[in-house]
Amino acid sequence: MSLSGLFLILFLTVHMTANFTILWGEEIFTAVTDFMGNNPLIKMIVPVLAAGFIIHIFYAFYLSLKNLKARGEVKYKSVNRTAGLWIDHWASRNMLILGIIILGVLGIHLSHFWVNMQWQDFMGREPQNGYLLVTRELGTPWIAVCYLIWFAALWLHINHGFWSAFHSIGLSTSKILPALRVISLAYSSILCLGFTVVVIYCLFF
Repeated sequence: MSLSGLFLILFLTVHMTANFTILWGEEIFTAVTDFMGNNPLIKMIVPVLAAGFIIHIFYAFYLSLKNLKARGEVKYKSVNRTAGLWIDHWASRNMLILGIIILGVLGIHLSHFWVNMQWQDFMGREPQNGYLLVTRELGTPWIAVCYLIWFAALWLHINHGFWSAFHSIGLSTSKILPALRVISLAYSSILCLGFTVVVIYCLFF
């Protein structure tokens, strides 16, 4: 669960970086997407990425159901929380809900972009122009709102999941945990802000 989550965060970082080049115009964005689309290594990673998503989703439901069954009717005990950590506390208790929101909008994302670009290329057909497709779709108000909700859910999910993943695999101690929490907040904020800027750019420019 932790390793698959870190792998997906790495993918999102690469994805955001590529998307961000849309701010520099069609020529640069097209050059970047063509490079990624024609790169043999990236093509090999695609099925690994799909497997990573499936594993992460499966374990999320499995662990949530296992914890719910073990807990029974006993609810979480209220604890004293330091100021500023309430968002992380809320996210930690609602990771499955956040994951379902992310999964739902992922379906919209795949139907709008992956099906019209990567899938068409895989089937030997002419894919749609990536720049025109992205600017048109993200420039549609209702789609833009869905993506902004998605990024908010991603921010909460990654903000907790990033540091929790390191903690789960034993790469965290009580001394470095506070620093890891700060890094998680900064990393998730920069990542989701980058995605958000792209949507706002397509919506208003």
